[in-house]
Amino acid sequence: MTDFTMKTDGDGIATITWDVADKTMNVMSFEGLQELDALIDEALGDEAVKGVIITSGKEGSFAAGMDLNLLGAMRESAGDDPAKGFFEGIMSTHHLLRKIERAGMDPKKLKGGKPIASVLPGTAAGIGLELPLATHRIFAADNPKARIGLPEIKVGIFPGAGGTTRLVRKLGAMAASGYLLEGKMVPPAAAAKAGLIDEVSDDPMAAARDWVLNATDADLVKPWDAKGYKMPGGAPYHPAGFMTFVGANAMVNGQTKGVYPAAKALLSAVYEGALVPFDTALKIEARWFTNVLMNPSSAAMIRSLFINKEALEKGAVRPTGIPDQRVKKLGVLGAGMMGAGIALVSAQAGIEVVLVDRDQEAADRGKDYSAKYMDKGIARKKATPEKKEALLNLITATPDLDALKGCDLIIEAVFEDPEVKAEMTKKVEAIIPEDCIFASNTSTLPITDLAQASSRREQFIGIHFFSPVERMLLVEIIKGKETGDRAVAKALDYVRQIKKTPIVVNDARFFYANRCIIPYVNEGARMITEGVAPWLVDNAAAMLGFPVGPIQLTDETSIDLGAKIARATKKAMGNAYPASGADDLIFWMEKEGRMGRKAGKGFFDYDEKGKRIGYWKGMQDKYPLSEGQPDVREVQDRLMFVQVLEAVRALEEGVLMDIREGDVGAILGWGFAPWSGGPLSWLDIIGTPYAAERCDQLEAEFGERFKCPDLLREMAEKNQTFYGRFGPKAAEEAA
Repeated sequence: MTDFTMKTDGDGIATITWDVADKTMNVMSFEGLQELDALIDEALGDEAVKGVIITSGKEGSFAAGMDLNLLGAMRESAGDDPAKGFFEGIMSTHHLLRKIERAGMDPKKLKGGKPIASVLPGTAAGIGLELPLATHRIFAADNPKARIGLPEIKVGIFPGAGGTTRLVRKLGAMAASGYLLEGKMVPPAAAAKAGLIDEVSDDPMAAARDWVLNATDADLVKPWDAKGYKMPGGAPYHPAGFMTFVGANAMVNGQTKGVYPAAKALLSAVYEGALVPFDTALKIEARWFTNVLMNPSSAAMIRSLFINKEALEKGAVRPTGIPDQRVKKLGVLGAGMMGAGIALVSAQAGIEVVLVDRDQEAADRGKDYSAKYMDKGIARKKATPEKKEALLNLITATPDLDALKGCDLIIEAVFEDPEVKAEMTKKVEAIIPEDCIFASNTSTLPITDLAQASSRREQFIGIHFFSPVERMLLVEIIKGKETGDRAVAKALDYVRQIKKTPIVVNDARFFYANRCIIPYVNEGARMITEGVAPWLVDNAAAMLGFPVGPIQLTDETSIDLGAKIARATKKAMGNAYPASGADDLIFWMEKEGRMGRKAGKGFFDYDEKGKRIGYWKGMQDKYPLSEGQPDVREVQDRLMFVQVLEAVRALEEGVLMDIREGDVGAILGWGFAPWSGGPLSWLDIIGTPYAAERCDQLEAEFGERFKCPDLLREMAEKNQTFYGRFGPKAAEEAA
């Protein structure tokens, strides 16, 4: 089967159609590039062909980009010199796109070429835009659902098929920066206004045909190939361009803290490429792209944020043999912030929702959360009054439990108290259908314990959302000891419906995500009691790529919540509870009435509008700052290892059943250093022998919580990697 086909009509227009079989959207493969190369040669060498149109056979889309799975294959096929293999593969793509760009024209006279246009029926991302940028004119359908852009930076690489060089020379460094450094994807009308594409049309094929038949030699010459070309906004040696690059360098370092290699490499490719002729600039882009591909951080990001994330969303861990379990009617118990958010995202997916609370007023407040959310969307022109009405019509707010009849999934989001949850479970199970799945949104209470109140324990499961529900991408699904496969399949299918990423873990206190987050915030608190400056702790975390430092995170989630979790855990664990100075600090803050952002005072002071105005100096009255502050690397190691070791223990104990879920869940759930690919990927980057050695050092200095797990010790002795031992390939070979 071929990805590209070509047909030439009576007017001499050759239409090359990109249509990858068995894919909902086109993705570029090495075979596809070779097919396209051969067809371009054929069209340029055929005197009967007057011009070419490249388009897609997929309704509503052009292409989703490159098949990133192939980057790993390129590395493996390169043998002992993967950098050479990467570079040569990238340059072959540059040669093809440059061939399209020059279209057979005389290189000196810039005449005699054949016009080549591209027609985008819809979304064009990554190489799906880089290929059109090499054509002479880009036409897009007036499709408001389509998005056009270069999102590569979001998965740890940058546009490396000429997109970086062409977009900068087309728009200028400043105008191109949002699309290259932020990965912005915009609708066709906005793309045309910005200059990414040339024309939006109700009938782009007709418009492209008309242009191809009437194009002149001058229409085919790219600005950067024309004599006297000057870069928009100024080159680096121009006064205006100089200031652009000074500002860009500061912005990149300010946003990435130096831990994301792709952004720095991209900026280097742009700067150096702007100083030389176009073809040399392409070679520079290829070298920097190779540099990024050879960086273990980029490989880990691609694996976790693209390959593994996509696999989990497509049901990689779904039980086999279970028919479709998509939700038709959902019951949500509790209309507080979590319940209201669950109702909102479910209604957005077109699911009928019954939102229940103790009285009508409380239930209505929960539904009003969706109304206000839609109002904000309307104000930003991302929603309409009609869409708001349709969404609200899907949500029934009521105190009447009988309204839950006919539900096929219940999600309980009531007060975090086992007795309250048990009472609600019994009441609801007396009403709902026999085959209805019952899920708890608890964040800390063991699912197996909560299931004791159920008469259908095989249908009882945990579905743990993160706050705020509508913004957080991860949903943690927890299997109790008696949870059956249909309940797991139901939860996974529901999470797919609401367009979030699921991970499935076995039951244990704090499950997986909170098991790792709590030590992170506790370690920050411990350091304060040791006299470490709180701003050093939070900034050390920021320099690791964490979105929020542990001190700030505690303020955001509320200090009294931390105190409540500590008391509940201590009660459940008894003498086995690992008491620490972190508890002392949290309980003292609670006693002082400093509950965090919600109270307007916590580890930070806030102004009347709730804006942070600095760390609370009263902390130092009880815990004075040490005269000698620790090295930032030491602080970072403590923050990283205290989380990573919990991830290893979760894998060791069988709480994590799939290594991919450990990494994807960490990044999406609490923002674990995305550049690392996740905690287990990070251990592969630094190497298990070094990790075990560093554990021993940290344990000797700071305590047993840094003790090297037996699994990590064993892997260190064998010099194994986690993905080498537990990755999908290893699992397939073991099977």
